[in-house]
Amino acid sequence: MSRIDEKLKSLKAGKRKALVIFLTAGDPSLSASCDLALCAFDAGADIVELGAPFSDPLADGPVIQKSFLRSIAKGANLKKTLILAEKIRKTDENPLVIMLASTLVINHGVGRFMRDCASSGIDGLIIPDAPLEEAGEFNGKAKNAGLDMIMLAAPTSTPSRLRRICSMSRGFVYYINVSGVTGGAAADRKEGVKPIARLKKLTSLPILAGFGVKTPAHARALCKTADGVIIGSRAIEIIHSAKSKAAAVKALSKFVRSVRKEMDRK
Repeated sequence: MSRIDEKLKSLKAGKRKALVIFLTAGDPSLSASCDLALCAFDAGADIVELGAPFSDPLADGPVIQKSFLRSIAKGANLKKTLILAEKIRKTDENPLVIMLASTLVINHGVGRFMRDCASSGIDGLIIPDAPLEEAGEFNGKAKNAGLDMIMLAAPTSTPSRLRRICSMSRGFVYYINVSGVTGGAAADRKEGVKPIARLKKLTSLPILAGFGVKTPAHARALCKTADGVIIGSRAIEIIHSAKSKAAAVKALSKFVRSVRKEMDRK
């Protein structure tokens, strides 16, 4: 059983929901990213998703795109993202997920990439631009390396496509709560409820909802049906608006605690 499986199983047993926080590796710096990941865990995040910077991300909105460009400008890349994961892993045993473009995986070498992820302490991966029809190679080699490949399910996906997504995914299924890119309009509190309920009929895997989750109230509302939420753009905004690394850590910690508190409220 993977760290992701163990964490989500433990949360379910405790009747709690999963909170995933997305961070761009290297924004505002690699050392800051490590501190931010550890502070997110300490404040109540269950999983941290590290975004490996890429100059042309397809699924990401302007907030994360700009964050990636800032990271690249400071020298961050896939190799340094893996080093960052290894550094976090030395201090914390909570699950780590890497999100990246398929081009980065291919350029690194698919098998080598999976092995390097595993040796760095990464537990799962999300490749948002990998076509379902071509995801088999990634999935097989991820499984061989002991990694969970997390598939994305969109509101526009057909029932047959959703069944394929659910059958391929491991760890959890990432439900895209709103159409479009990350960081778009805030998700309507009721928008994802029915699609998530339908999706849960197709799989026993946990369903975590992302895209457009900006506030503790949004997170709580989605968790009435979803098994957890993923927050990315809002976390990046909070970090970027801080005047120093210490201020960023403090602000992110405060936000994560507020979301965790609302999600846990009876």
